[in-house]
Parts: sequence; C-alpha cells; structure tokens
Amino acid sequence: MHMLRSVLTTNPTYSKVLPSVASYLPRISKPASILAIRTMSKTENEWRAILTPEQFRVLRQKGTEAPYVGKYNSTPASDTGVYECAACQQPLYKANTKFKSHCGWPAFYEALPGALKIHRDTSHGMVREEIVCSNCDSHMGHIFKGEGYDTPTDERHCVNSISLQFNPDEKK
Repeated sequence: MHMLRSVLTTNPTYSKVLPSVASYLPRISKPASILAIRTMSKTENEWRAILTPEQFRVLRQKGTEAPYVGKYNSTPASDTGVYECAACQQPLYKANTKFKSHCGWPAFYEALPGALKIHRDTSHGMVREEIVCSNCDSHMGHIFKGEGYDTPTDERHCVNSISLQFNPDEKK
C-alpha cells in the first residue's frame, strides 16, 4: 500500500485524483479497486460484459433511468460512507452531501475533488451540464444550479441511481 501511495503522490497524472481517494487507500483490498484509481479504457464489448443491459444504457449510452424507481432515490443522507461509480468503483460523493430534492433521482450538492468531469449538454432542447466519472467516463447525470435548495453550493447533482453504488464507512 505504501508503494501505491508513493506512486500516486509522485506521478503528476494521479496527483489530482489522490486527494479524493487517499483516505480510501487503506481499505482497498481487491486488485480491481486499485486499477480503478487510474483512468480506465475499455471497449464497448468489455463494458457490455461487466454491466447489466440497463447499466450499459445509462452509463455508456448516456441514458436516464425512470424517476422515483432507483435504489438510492429515497435513501436518507448518511454521515458516513461514499457513493462510488457503479462501473469502476471510483469514489464520487461523500454520503453526507446527499439531500432530498424530490426530483425523482438521488441529489448531491458537491462531488469529491477531481471525481467528475463536466461537459456541456445541449440535447433535448436545453443547455445542461452533464457529469461523467473522471476515471471511466461513465454518465452519471446532470448538474443544475441556482434552484434555491438550502445547500452550501446551491447545486443539485441529479444522478442516476444505477450509476452509483454505496459503500458504507467500515469504521462503524
């Protein structure tokens, strides 16, 4: 683990990602989790082999799951744990940044530093900010700003449940 931390801190490619994953390095035990730290590149066939058809539609083809049906839509905010990318397990959101927005999808007000890339999305006759995992480029959802939510950022990261997996804090 010390060697991995050393590589991450001295390599400029990883130095931006390190702050968001450094606190999770001690709990990483599976080789696949370690591989998730560097940028992933898979073929469409490889993604189809590891994702369910619905995950592939949302994560890789920029789809949207139906509102109010996702696993994490109505789960309460938690002080502990992290929401990760369902495709590559990169940490994306601290659990305590989740809030009730009543929009039909999980909502967060802030991502972990370096966890997401933001793209301009002009589909469906509107301009939005699409959010994708910075590690594997999987579609997460969109950011909406200035909606008046009582959060520190006045942002709503509207994320598809199927794009996430929750990893509770193991220190309970």
